[in-house]
Amino acid sequence: MTEQTTDYGRLFVGSKEQIFSKAAALAVEAHAGTKSKHFTWAFTGGSTPQDWYKWVASAKVLPSGVIATTHFTVSDERHVPLNSDQSNFGNAERLLLSPLDVPAEHRHPWVVAYEPPQAAEAYRRTMMILAGPGKGYDVCFLGMGDDAHTASFFPGSPLLEDDGNLPFAAIDVPGKGWRLTITPAGLRSCGLIVVMTLGAGKAEALRRVMRGPFDPTQAPAQILATCSDRVVWLVDEAAASQL
Repeated sequence: MTEQTTDYGRLFVGSKEQIFSKAAALAVEAHAGTKSKHFTWAFTGGSTPQDWYKWVASAKVLPSGVIATTHFTVSDERHVPLNSDQSNFGNAERLLLSPLDVPAEHRHPWVVAYEPPQAAEAYRRTMMILAGPGKGYDVCFLGMGDDAHTASFFPGSPLLEDDGNLPFAAIDVPGKGWRLTITPAGLRSCGLIVVMTLGAGKAEALRRVMRGPFDPTQAPAQILATCSDRVVWLVDEAAASQL
């Protein structure tokens, strides 16, 4: 695995298994060093996280102490029932949290039974209790789409220009429906941010983010430059092929 420093955080390039192992190790290290009353770890959506959940559950790489004392959530969510295969938290629960026997009181989905704005506000209040006022997740996992979106910041998202300095928001994404998401301000309040990006289909987007002109409205993952000292990119050789 190779490492380099970029304007958007540290970049590690390696095999899929190396990336999966590094992601788990980074979170475990953050847990060991935390001073938080409640350690919070947020996952995200997409195929890579689902593959990672299966790998973690099979490889048993998370210590029992981490499993028992971590509060798990997701950094962004579709406004769909948890039993939907489109639910980010639902997938995390089915593929990882339930297999690891995470206590129910340590599972924190967005309240999708509420209307989107109310769901975002209820979630904000929950996180304020868990993390404390003005604080985000201790560990936030993100991905990146082939359009360079991350969390629920898609190209042209108004959140990239003005998030009202609120940590979480509900936003109606054209053609995609309502999303519940951490905001750029929320990301800046997090501890460690880990971005896993795999596959040749992400190569052009990763090149635009890392090497292109700075324009987060068109390459939303570039917003991570605002908190780059806490960002780690975990990328496979295929995704890194155009760097």
